Amino acid sequence: MTLMSRLVPVIAVAVVAGGIFATYSLLSSDVEAQNEDAPVVLHRGNSAEPSSLDPHRFTGTWANRIGSDMFIGLYQFDAMGEPFLGAAIAHEVSEDGLTHTFTLREGMTWSDGVPLTAYDFEFAFRRMVDPLTAAEFASFHYLIENAREVNFGEMDKTQLGVHALDDSTLEMRLVRPSPYVDRLLANYLFFPLPQHLIEAEGDGWARAGTMVTNGPYVLANWVPNDHIRLERNPLFFDNEAVAVDTVYFYPTDDASSALRRFRAGEIDLNSDFPEQQFDWLMENMEEETRVSTSDSVGYIVINTEVPPFDDVRVRQALGMSIDREMIAESVLRIGEIPAYSIVSPLAPGYVAPPADWMALSFEERQDRARTLLAEAGFDASNPLRFTYRYRDSIKNRRAALAVGNFWNQIGVEVDLVNTEIAIHYDDLRAGNFVVADAGWSAVVPDPAEYLLLVHSDYAELNSPNYYNPEFDAPYNEGLLSADLETRNRLMAEAEAIMLRDMPLIPTYFYIDKNL
Repeated sequence: MTLMSRLVPVIAVAVVAGGIFATYSLLSSDVEAQNEDAPVVLHRGNSAEPSSLDPHRFTGTWANRIGSDMFIGLYQFDAMGEPFLGAAIAHEVSEDGLTHTFTLREGMTWSDGVPLTAYDFEFAFRRMVDPLTAAEFASFHYLIENAREVNFGEMDKTQLGVHALDDSTLEMRLVRPSPYVDRLLANYLFFPLPQHLIEAEGDGWARAGTMVTNGPYVLANWVPNDHIRLERNPLFFDNEAVAVDTVYFYPTDDASSALRRFRAGEIDLNSDFPEQQFDWLMENMEEETRVSTSDSVGYIVINTEVPPFDDVRVRQALGMSIDREMIAESVLRIGEIPAYSIVSPLAPGYVAPPADWMALSFEERQDRARTLLAEAGFDASNPLRFTYRYRDSIKNRRAALAVGNFWNQIGVEVDLVNTEIAIHYDDLRAGNFVVADAGWSAVVPDPAEYLLLVHSDYAELNSPNYYNPEFDAPYNEGLLSADLETRNRLMAEAEAIMLRDMPLIPTYFYIDKNL
């Protein structure tokens, strides 16, 4: 699992007129040529092999793409990635923004015909925060009353602030108002689960032949490391609007191999392409090559508990000496955006605070960095030396080489070490590093979802071990505001403190690459 991998719900590419389900229209020529009576089949390259299709055990966007075709939450995402009501037909909010009441659609069933009720949502939310589930991203339920206490074993799961009032009514109580509730509830972390099946089958429920779903597709077959096949769910409440009958997902870790399969017509779309062939693709396959801004950010994390990185001057020197424009435009070259903020530019209404050194030229920034290092006791006779760890990929290696070169220019001696992605993040969580690269994507485009990486309450995500009450105070105040403008202003105050202390060094915002 990677922190980068928790991203984003699947976004389909067309909406069938009159239907509620956003389904696929990007099909290869052989699919388009089928007659109207023939089944419509979509072949998808999907990055990697999922370790599980249990939404509480998803380990990447590749699993999320599949799961989001099989389940529908209270909300779902439309073709443009905007949330709209899914399993719910009504959503009422109390004046204080803390109590949310949902009315479910009538007549919904699981794919085995068992009625879907509000109790399935209650069950799923409780299972997510149950410490016995050990769900890695249970913290995203902490917005719900008592969720944190339940997850830490301090309360029984029945005390979670989610209750089925009857078969068709669900009440959810929050600890603070949020302008992003609809986006959260459309995410896979908040899918309903079939209580009747999980209680009977346990953790083995999410396998072909056993698994049941409430969305447009059901799991028909899973051949490990070859393909996953989904078929239309005839009991899906909006089945008539589903345009694709069968979806195949193929693990395509090798982007070059996936490109060959795409060109041969074996797959209709792929969630990646080989970056080293970007120029060729734009010359020869411009229509098929899709690049768009992502809400993911790449950054460098510094272990603030390890000397000399407990000295803010050292961290500031490392942060200001990196030429982000050069990395984005000359090293990565596909449309990445230089990042001076950890918060995505897609966050609505958010204005990132500028670091005090941003007005300086790059040469002036490097001069200041050398001065800061000298003040911290490092110069040509006693250079700062450390190992910089980066995630194993061609892209990350190129970026790491560039970063190491900028640090060399201010007199820092750096050893570069690459690590397989899962091991890399395990070591970050365990604190087995001094300086390392990382990436993050928020579940919703809320500044709080990015800044929690350095918040005292999120030790499981706070890899730099940065605990600063001065940062926490505006962050916590911002969380309590339902007004987006006030919330953004307070989050910017918090980020300004973080950027001053530099436990994280933002470097660039990712792009999404698709064929």
